[in-house]
Amino acid sequence: MKADTRELSGGKPFYGRGDPIAAIATPQGNSALAVIRTGGDGSIELLAKIFSRPRRLKEAPGNSIVHGWIISGGKKIDDVLVSVYRSPVSYTGEDGADISCHGGIAAVKAILSALKNAGFTDALPGEFTFRTFMNGKIDLTRAESVMEIVSAKTDKGREQAVRRLSGILQNKISAIKNGLAEILAACEINLDYPEDELSGGDNDPFPDIKNLEEIILQLNELVLLWNHERIFAEGALAVIAGRPNAGKSSLFNFLLREDRSIVTEIPGTTRDWIEAFISVDGIPLRLADTAGLREESGGIESIGIARSYELLEKADLILYLIDGQEGITPADTGFIEKNKAGSVPLLLIWNKADIAAFDAPPISRGNKFISISAKTGEGIPALLKAVSQTLEKSSGNIPGADSGSAEETGPGTLRQKELIEESVKFLEEALSLIDRGETLDLVSSPLRESVNCLGEITGEVTTADILEIMFSKFCVGK
Repeated sequence: MKADTRELSGGKPFYGRGDPIAAIATPQGNSALAVIRTGGDGSIELLAKIFSRPRRLKEAPGNSIVHGWIISGGKKIDDVLVSVYRSPVSYTGEDGADISCHGGIAAVKAILSALKNAGFTDALPGEFTFRTFMNGKIDLTRAESVMEIVSAKTDKGREQAVRRLSGILQNKISAIKNGLAEILAACEINLDYPEDELSGGDNDPFPDIKNLEEIILQLNELVLLWNHERIFAEGALAVIAGRPNAGKSSLFNFLLREDRSIVTEIPGTTRDWIEAFISVDGIPLRLADTAGLREESGGIESIGIARSYELLEKADLILYLIDGQEGITPADTGFIEKNKAGSVPLLLIWNKADIAAFDAPPISRGNKFISISAKTGEGIPALLKAVSQTLEKSSGNIPGADSGSAEETGPGTLRQKELIEESVKFLEEALSLIDRGETLDLVSSPLRESVNCLGEITGEVTTADILEIMFSKFCVGK
């Protein structure tokens, strides 16, 4: 068996080598089919060593399929189809082949073992996409969008990631960076040739300040879009809260369409919070059912209540239920007063509308009530609409804009968002230096750092450590 020549002296495999690599690209388990991906210079010739029709495989053109057997030690392992890709018209830009085999665990393991014996090494997480980036097939924003698509929880989240994969974010960042580079170039030309007049008028050493302010505005708009993108990529946390027996677990179960939380008439049944994902208008929602909030509890229940309060602090949205049979209690009023002015949006829900002793008040402490029955489903559509509208509004969605429009595509990862913020800080520093009348050589430095931040988003400026951290979060085989 060939040793892994990609290992450093410390024994850790590393990215950046061109060895032939292999990995399973589909979930492991019993299934009709599985796909094992191979790639790298000489990978097709290496695969031919364990293929029943070696000459046919070696001569196969790109984007063609060859049928045959994987053979190891003179024995047939599995009947497979090999999809052949030739450089440079391939995902990675290298020669490669995808092996479609039967999906049994034993079959996949046997083929992977045969590939190792032939000279392939195990692919690192995301190594195929890493090579795609290194070979100039995609930039870093598109590379990250690949993993966004793989992990998308709703169709809307997938659509947002597809927009980034198509290059919309890259084009935005590149256009802004090019404009900023022109301003930097003008400053540096002024440094070298101060006697020349530039485009800003007589004796104007800073001819493009208005453009600089416009660039800051554009970057800040992208930062504002981050929260909007985040809820589609990561999901929003909606916490169901309320006094014991208000119907929190019933609402949780109704929205999930399954009995996940225990429902009884005994207050305090839920001792800890439980969560599950649902989709609300394309938004992945982490819905959490919590222990009933009350002061006069003790023992295990008090621990559950404490955890409920901790979860409320992390929430993107609070769904506060009030028992329609009992009405608003002082405890309810206290919770509403405490949270109505907080940073977390609060929806007030009047539950048990089917058996409530009286109707919900139209408004309380500036908040409207949504009347529902978690038992019959009455009012649930209106509640879900309010949930999606509240999250869209709180996430920084542009009022009046179409949420499906390309113009709204923003950063899809925290890394991208933080680099944009860093770029803005350098630009604001440059403006501050200009306002103080500092010299061009001092102004040029933060401008250059700002350009580098934008270049790091797309991968034009990067380091090996950053790339390893990024691609190690990908799944193996992608």
